[in-house]
Amino acid sequence: MRYTISVALASLLAGPALAEVPRVVTDLPPVHSLVAQVMGDLGEPDLLLGQGADPHSFQLRPSQARALANADLVVWIGPEMTRWLERALEGRKGEELRLMQVAGTHLQDFGEGAAHDHAGHGHDHADEDHDHAGEGHDHADEGHSQGDEAHDHGAHEGHSHTGLDPHAWLDPENAQLWLTAVARELGHLDPENAATYAANAEAARAALAELDRETAARLEQARNQPFYVFHDAYGYFAGHYGLTVQGSVLAGDAAAPGAAHLADLRAEMAGTPRCIFPEAQHDAKLAQQIAQETGAKAGPALDPSGSTLEPGPQLYANLIRGLADGILSCVAP
Repeated sequence: MRYTISVALASLLAGPALAEVPRVVTDLPPVHSLVAQVMGDLGEPDLLLGQGADPHSFQLRPSQARALANADLVVWIGPEMTRWLERALEGRKGEELRLMQVAGTHLQDFGEGAAHDHAGHGHDHADEDHDHAGEGHDHADEGHSQGDEAHDHGAHEGHSHTGLDPHAWLDPENAQLWLTAVARELGHLDPENAATYAANAEAARAALAELDRETAARLEQARNQPFYVFHDAYGYFAGHYGLTVQGSVLAGDAAAPGAAHLADLRAEMAGTPRCIFPEAQHDAKLAQQIAQETGAKAGPALDPSGSTLEPGPQLYANLIRGLADGILSCVAP
Protein backbone atom coordinates (compact mmCIF):
# COMPACT_ATOMS: atom_id res chain seq x y z
CA MET A 1 0.00 0.00 0.00
CA ARG A 2 1.37 3.38 -0.98
CA TYR A 3 1.49 6.27 1.40
CA THR A 4 2.02 9.87 0.35
CA ILE A 5 3.65 12.20 2.83
CA SER A 6 2.55 15.78 2.49
CA VAL A 7 5.14 18.49 1.89
CA ALA A 8 4.29 20.10 5.21
CA LEU A 9 4.73 16.82 7.11
CA ALA A 10 7.97 16.08 5.31
CA SER A 11 9.36 19.43 6.33
CA LEU A 12 8.48 18.73 9.95
CA LEU A 13 10.13 15.32 9.85
CA ALA A 14 13.27 16.89 8.39
CA GLY A 15 13.68 19.06 11.48
CA PRO A 16 13.98 22.87 11.77
CA ALA A 17 15.60 24.69 8.85
CA LEU A 18 18.98 26.25 9.50
CA ALA A 19 19.02 30.02 9.68
CA GLU A 20 20.42 31.66 6.59
CA VAL A 21 23.64 33.64 6.81
CA PRO A 22 22.84 37.33 6.29
CA ARG A 23 23.14 38.72 2.78
CA VAL A 24 25.75 41.49 3.04
CA VAL A 25 26.67 44.21 0.54
CA THR A 26 29.79 46.38 0.92
CA ASP A 27 30.95 49.51 -0.88
CA LEU A 28 34.76 49.70 -1.15
CA PRO A 29 37.33 46.90 -1.53
CA PRO A 30 38.92 47.44 1.92
CA VAL A 31 35.48 47.32 3.56
CA HIS A 32 34.65 44.15 1.62
CA SER A 33 37.94 42.64 2.80
CA LEU A 34 37.23 43.33 6.47
CA VAL A 35 33.69 41.94 6.25
CA ALA A 36 34.91 38.88 4.36
CA GLN A 37 37.36 38.14 7.17
CA VAL A 38 34.55 38.26 9.74
CA MET A 39 32.18 36.11 7.68
CA GLY A 40 34.88 33.54 6.96
CA ASP A 41 33.58 30.27 5.57
CA LEU A 42 29.98 31.10 6.45
CA GLY A 43 29.42 33.34 3.44
CA GLU A 44 30.82 35.99 1.15
CA PRO A 45 29.76 39.64 1.04
CA ASP A 46 28.97 41.36 -2.25
CA LEU A 47 31.27 44.16 -3.41
CA LEU A 48 29.83 47.10 -5.31
CA LEU A 49 33.11 48.68 -6.44
CA GLY A 50 35.23 45.96 -7.97
CA GLN A 51 38.64 46.33 -9.57
CA GLY A 52 39.03 49.58 -11.46
CA ALA A 53 35.79 51.16 -10.19
CA ASP A 54 35.90 54.81 -9.14
CA PRO A 55 33.92 55.54 -5.95
CA HIS A 56 33.34 59.15 -6.98
CA SER A 57 31.62 58.53 -10.30
CA PHE A 58 30.13 55.08 -9.82
CA GLN A 59 26.75 54.07 -11.20
CA LEU A 60 24.91 50.99 -9.93
CA ARG A 61 24.06 48.22 -12.35
CA PRO A 62 20.48 46.89 -12.08
CA SER A 63 21.79 43.67 -10.51
CA GLN A 64 23.62 45.67 -7.86
CA ALA A 65 20.56 47.76 -7.12
CA ARG A 66 18.62 44.52 -6.56
CA ALA A 67 21.37 43.20 -4.30
CA LEU A 68 21.16 46.36 -2.21
CA ALA A 69 17.38 46.13 -2.00
CA ASN A 70 17.57 42.49 -0.86
CA ALA A 71 20.54 42.81 1.49
CA ASP A 72 20.10 42.09 5.17
CA LEU A 73 23.06 44.35 5.92
CA VAL A 74 24.94 47.05 4.00
CA VAL A 75 28.37 47.92 5.36
CA TRP A 76 29.85 51.13 3.99
CA ILE A 77 32.14 53.99 4.90
CA GLY A 78 29.32 56.53 4.85
CA PRO A 79 27.99 59.36 2.69
CA GLU A 80 31.14 61.38 3.31
CA MET A 81 32.80 59.01 0.82
CA THR A 82 30.03 57.75 -1.47
CA ARG A 83 27.10 60.14 -1.48
CA TRP A 84 25.43 58.21 -4.32
CA LEU A 85 25.04 55.14 -2.10
CA GLU A 86 23.03 57.07 0.47
CA ARG A 87 20.42 57.82 -2.16
CA ALA A 88 20.44 54.21 -3.34
CA LEU A 89 19.70 53.02 0.20
CA GLU A 90 16.63 55.20 0.69
CA GLY A 91 13.51 53.19 1.44
CA ARG A 92 15.14 49.80 1.97
CA LYS A 93 14.25 47.77 5.05
CA GLY A 94 17.53 46.03 5.88
CA GLU A 95 20.16 47.15 8.37
CA GLU A 96 23.13 49.31 7.51
CA LEU A 97 26.43 49.91 9.25
CA ARG A 98 28.15 53.22 8.57
CA LEU A 99 31.72 52.62 9.61
CA MET A 100 32.61 56.26 10.15
CA GLN A 101 29.86 56.37 12.76
CA VAL A 102 31.17 53.43 14.78
CA ALA A 103 31.85 54.75 18.27
CA GLY A 104 35.56 55.27 18.91
CA THR A 105 36.55 55.61 15.25
CA HIS A 106 39.45 58.01 14.87
CA LEU A 107 38.37 60.82 12.55
CA GLN A 108 40.37 63.75 11.30
CA ASP A 109 40.03 66.60 8.86
CA PHE A 110 41.89 66.92 5.59
CA GLY A 111 45.45 68.12 5.99
CA GLU A 112 45.92 66.71 9.48
CA GLY A 113 48.11 63.76 8.53
CA ALA A 114 51.39 65.62 8.53
CA ALA A 115 50.62 67.28 11.85
CA HIS A 116 50.21 64.02 13.78
CA ASP A 117 53.08 61.85 14.91
CA HIS A 118 51.33 58.66 16.01
CA ALA A 119 53.79 56.11 14.64
CA GLY A 120 51.20 53.45 15.21
CA HIS A 121 50.86 54.05 18.95
CA GLY A 122 48.83 56.14 21.32
CA HIS A 123 46.09 57.18 18.93
CA ASP A 124 43.50 59.43 20.44
CA HIS A 125 40.24 57.87 19.29
CA ALA A 126 38.05 60.37 21.06
CA ASP A 127 35.44 61.81 18.76
CA GLU A 128 34.58 65.06 20.45
CA ASP A 129 34.70 67.04 17.22
CA HIS A 130 32.67 64.70 15.05
CA ASP A 131 29.13 63.49 15.45
CA HIS A 132 28.93 59.69 15.65
CA ALA A 133 25.19 59.36 15.49
CA GLY A 134 24.00 55.90 16.38
CA GLU A 135 25.96 55.27 19.54
CA GLY A 136 22.76 54.71 21.45
CA HIS A 137 21.80 51.46 19.73
CA ASP A 138 21.33 48.68 22.20
CA HIS A 139 22.95 45.93 20.13
CA ALA A 140 26.38 47.47 19.59
CA ASP A 141 28.39 50.57 18.83
CA GLU A 142 27.75 50.35 15.14
CA GLY A 143 25.94 53.59 14.43
CA HIS A 144 22.87 53.07 12.23
CA SER A 145 21.77 56.67 12.29
CA GLN A 146 20.62 58.17 9.04
CA GLY A 147 21.72 61.63 10.12
CA ASP A 148 24.78 63.05 8.50
CA GLU A 149 23.93 66.71 8.27
CA ALA A 150 27.14 67.65 10.05
CA HIS A 151 29.26 66.17 7.26
CA ASP A 152 27.67 67.20 3.98
CA HIS A 153 30.81 67.78 1.97
CA GLY A 154 29.80 69.04 -1.43
CA ALA A 155 27.20 68.35 -4.07
CA HIS A 156 29.32 66.32 -6.45
CA GLU A 157 29.46 62.54 -6.29
CA GLY A 158 32.78 62.55 -4.49
CA HIS A 159 33.84 64.54 -1.49
CA SER A 160 35.42 67.94 -1.14
CA HIS A 161 38.81 68.40 0.45
CA THR A 162 37.83 70.61 3.33
CA GLY A 163 36.49 69.32 6.62
CA LEU A 164 36.19 65.67 7.52
CA ASP A 165 38.47 63.27 5.63
CA PRO A 166 36.55 60.04 4.80
CA HIS A 167 39.60 57.86 4.03
CA ALA A 168 39.46 56.48 7.57
CA TRP A 169 40.15 52.87 6.56
CA LEU A 170 43.82 53.83 6.08
CA ASP A 171 44.24 53.92 9.86
CA PRO A 172 44.66 50.23 10.82
CA GLU A 173 43.37 50.93 14.32
CA ASN A 174 40.06 51.95 12.78
CA ALA A 175 40.02 48.72 10.79
CA GLN A 176 40.53 46.71 13.98
CA LEU A 177 37.65 48.53 15.63
CA TRP A 178 35.42 47.96 12.62
CA LEU A 179 36.10 44.21 12.59
CA THR A 180 34.50 43.99 16.02
CA ALA A 181 31.57 46.19 14.98
CA VAL A 182 30.90 44.03 11.91
CA ALA A 183 31.01 40.86 14.04
CA ARG A 184 28.53 42.33 16.50
CA GLU A 185 26.16 43.38 13.75
CA LEU A 186 26.31 40.00 12.03
CA GLY A 187 25.82 38.27 15.37
CA HIS A 188 22.73 40.38 15.99
CA LEU A 189 21.30 39.35 12.63
CA ASP A 190 22.46 35.73 12.89
CA PRO A 191 22.68 34.70 16.57
CA GLU A 192 23.25 31.07 15.63
CA ASN A 193 26.67 31.98 14.21
CA ALA A 194 27.51 34.88 16.52
CA ALA A 195 30.36 33.02 18.22
CA THR A 196 31.94 32.25 14.85
CA TYR A 197 31.76 35.86 13.72
CA ALA A 198 33.31 37.00 17.00
CA ALA A 199 36.13 34.44 16.76
CA ASN A 200 36.83 35.37 13.14
CA ALA A 201 36.97 39.05 14.06
CA GLU A 202 39.33 38.39 16.94
CA ALA A 203 41.67 36.36 14.71
CA ALA A 204 41.57 39.10 12.08
CA ARG A 205 42.31 41.75 14.70
CA ALA A 206 45.35 39.82 15.90
CA ALA A 207 46.67 39.41 12.36
CA LEU A 208 46.10 43.09 11.64
CA ALA A 209 47.85 44.13 14.86
CA GLU A 210 50.90 42.13 13.79
CA LEU A 211 50.78 43.70 10.32
CA ASP A 212 50.53 47.14 11.93
CA ARG A 213 53.60 46.53 14.10
CA GLU A 214 55.54 45.21 11.12
CA THR A 215 54.54 48.19 8.95
CA ALA A 216 55.37 50.74 11.66
CA ALA A 217 58.85 49.24 12.02
CA ARG A 218 59.42 49.27 8.26
CA LEU A 219 58.25 52.86 7.87
CA GLU A 220 60.58 54.22 10.56
CA GLN A 221 63.11 54.98 7.83
CA ALA A 222 60.52 57.07 5.95
CA ARG A 223 59.82 59.38 8.86
CA ASN A 224 61.16 62.92 8.51
CA GLN A 225 61.17 62.42 4.74
CA PRO A 226 58.40 64.69 3.39
CA PHE A 227 56.76 63.64 0.12
CA TYR A 228 54.01 64.70 -2.25
CA VAL A 229 50.98 62.73 -3.41
CA PHE A 230 48.59 63.12 -6.29
CA HIS A 231 45.39 63.20 -4.25
CA ASP A 232 44.83 64.23 -0.64
CA ALA A 233 43.84 60.78 0.58
CA TYR A 234 46.69 59.68 2.84
CA GLY A 235 46.22 61.72 6.01
CA TYR A 236 45.14 58.78 8.17
CA PHE A 237 47.97 56.57 6.94
CA ALA A 238 50.55 59.32 7.36
CA GLY A 239 49.24 60.34 10.76
CA HIS A 240 49.17 56.77 12.04
CA TYR A 241 52.74 56.01 10.97
CA GLY A 242 54.29 59.41 11.62
CA LEU A 243 54.88 60.30 7.96
CA THR A 244 54.76 63.75 6.40
CA VAL A 245 52.64 64.43 3.32
CA GLN A 246 53.94 67.80 2.20
CA GLY A 247 51.27 68.48 -0.43
CA SER A 248 49.12 67.08 -3.20
CA VAL A 249 48.64 67.75 -6.91
CA LEU A 250 44.86 67.58 -6.74
CA ALA A 251 43.03 69.73 -4.24
CA GLY A 252 39.86 67.65 -4.74
CA ASP A 253 38.63 64.46 -6.34
CA ALA A 254 36.51 65.93 -9.10
CA ALA A 255 38.54 69.00 -10.02
CA ALA A 256 41.60 69.38 -12.24
CA PRO A 257 44.41 71.25 -10.50
CA GLY A 258 44.44 74.99 -11.17
CA ALA A 259 47.38 76.74 -12.78
CA ALA A 260 48.09 78.79 -9.66
CA HIS A 261 48.13 75.70 -7.45
CA LEU A 262 50.50 73.88 -9.80
CA ALA A 263 52.79 76.90 -9.97
CA ASP A 264 52.93 77.08 -6.18
CA LEU A 265 53.59 73.34 -5.99
CA ARG A 266 56.44 73.54 -8.51
CA ALA A 267 57.99 76.50 -6.71
CA GLU A 268 57.78 74.70 -3.38
CA MET A 269 59.37 71.54 -4.74
CA ALA A 270 62.07 73.17 -6.88
CA GLY A 271 65.60 72.67 -5.64
CA THR A 272 64.56 70.40 -2.79
CA PRO A 273 64.77 66.70 -3.68
CA ARG A 274 61.47 65.11 -2.83
CA CYS A 275 59.34 62.19 -3.94
CA ILE A 276 56.04 62.66 -5.71
CA PHE A 277 53.63 59.76 -6.14
CA PRO A 278 51.12 59.26 -8.93
CA GLU A 279 47.93 57.42 -8.06
CA ALA A 280 45.97 54.49 -9.43
CA GLN A 281 43.01 55.58 -11.61
CA HIS A 282 44.73 58.88 -12.42
CA ASP A 283 47.02 59.66 -15.34
CA ALA A 284 50.61 59.49 -14.10
CA LYS A 285 51.89 61.97 -16.69
CA LEU A 286 51.25 65.11 -14.65
CA ALA A 287 53.09 63.84 -11.57
CA GLN A 288 55.95 62.63 -13.75
CA GLN A 289 56.11 66.01 -15.51
CA ILE A 290 56.24 67.84 -12.17
CA ALA A 291 59.04 65.51 -11.08
CA GLN A 292 61.05 66.27 -14.22
CA GLU A 293 60.56 70.02 -13.88
CA THR A 294 61.47 70.20 -10.20
CA GLY A 295 64.11 67.52 -9.88
CA ALA A 296 61.87 65.40 -7.68
CA LYS A 297 61.78 61.64 -7.93
CA ALA A 298 58.58 60.05 -9.23
CA GLY A 299 57.53 57.07 -7.15
CA PRO A 300 55.14 54.27 -8.13
CA ALA A 301 51.40 54.85 -8.32
CA LEU A 302 49.79 54.50 -4.90
CA ASP A 303 46.39 52.85 -4.51
CA PRO A 304 44.61 54.12 -1.38
CA SER A 305 41.31 52.31 -2.03
CA GLY A 306 42.68 48.98 -3.28
CA SER A 307 41.07 49.46 -6.68
CA THR A 308 43.84 47.56 -8.47
CA LEU A 309 44.02 44.66 -6.01
CA GLU A 310 42.29 41.30 -6.10
CA PRO A 311 39.20 41.54 -3.85
CA GLY A 312 38.94 39.20 -0.90
CA PRO A 313 39.96 38.73 2.73
CA GLN A 314 43.64 39.45 2.04
CA LEU A 315 43.07 42.74 0.25
CA TYR A 316 43.25 44.95 3.33
CA ALA A 317 46.65 43.60 4.35
CA ASN A 318 47.87 43.84 0.76
CA LEU A 319 46.64 47.45 0.63
CA ILE A 320 48.59 48.48 3.73
CA ARG A 321 51.71 46.61 2.61
CA GLY A 322 51.40 48.06 -0.88
CA LEU A 323 51.29 51.64 0.38
CA ALA A 324 54.30 51.03 2.62
CA ASP A 325 56.23 49.35 -0.20
CA GLY A 326 55.46 52.15 -2.63
CA ILE A 327 56.42 54.93 -0.23
CA LEU A 328 59.61 53.20 0.89
CA SER A 329 60.69 52.55 -2.69
CA CYS A 330 61.05 56.29 -3.23
CA VAL A 331 61.33 57.96 0.16
CA ALA A 332 63.68 55.73 2.13
CA PRO A 333 67.17 57.27 2.31
